[in-house]
Amino acid sequence: MSPYLALCREDAEQREYPLRDVFNGLRYVVRTGCQWRYLPNDLPPWDVVYQQVQRWIRARCFETMVEDLRMLLREFAGRQAQPTAMILDSRTLQSTPESGARAGYDGAKRRKGSKVHAAVDTLGHLLALEVTPADEQDRAQVGELARQVQELTGEHVQLAYVDQGYTGEAAAEAAEQHGIELEVVKHTEAKRGFVLLPRRWVVERSFAWAARFRRLARDYERLAATLGAFHFLACACLMLATLFKMLTQT
Repeated sequence: MSPYLALCREDAEQREYPLRDVFNGLRYVVRTGCQWRYLPNDLPPWDVVYQQVQRWIRARCFETMVEDLRMLLREFAGRQAQPTAMILDSRTLQSTPESGARAGYDGAKRRKGSKVHAAVDTLGHLLALEVTPADEQDRAQVGELARQVQELTGEHVQLAYVDQGYTGEAAAEAAEQHGIELEVVKHTEAKRGFVLLPRRWVVERSFAWAARFRRLARDYERLAATLGAFHFLACACLMLATLFKMLTQT
């Protein structure tokens, strides 16, 4: 991971703490939900970790890391490096005093906060992400997510599976402008109890994985860019664990 995180030389004069210790401090915050000022004493000072994290976020280090890991894991799974299908969905995070300035009210979830719109491939690996107030409609983000995904994959994605919240001509046209067809996966007419819907369960599982990182259980971030970057970091940590498991088994 060092090539992604080393924005300057490891032996640079301004570097006082090892890069690995700084990254461990970030992982501790995201995994446990710890406040910055409560970082343990065996890690670098909180302000050192925070400032370096902001540099990583501006350089989009975590997005680049996830992109390369996704291609590796897809090839290990016998898939093409770039996907041809994706799944779109969103999750609403309860707001906190830090994030309340951008909070909106999600009438469907009856929750005030921020909404994280995500696009994942059919294996559940994160492709693109957008953070908006919770009162923003899911279908309104289709165009931006499609643009990001096509730019990332080189126009490889042709199909997107979505739920009924993405129905309507506007969402279909926004996706079609980027060469993507929307396929709505509907509930069965007579549903009783929990039903595992085809394709859609993949993105729900990805959200469940992200929720295991306690910093992402609510919207604790003042900046939307920080919340989005932490989702990519959580995804990178999970993908690294999967990759390590595959390598040790072979």
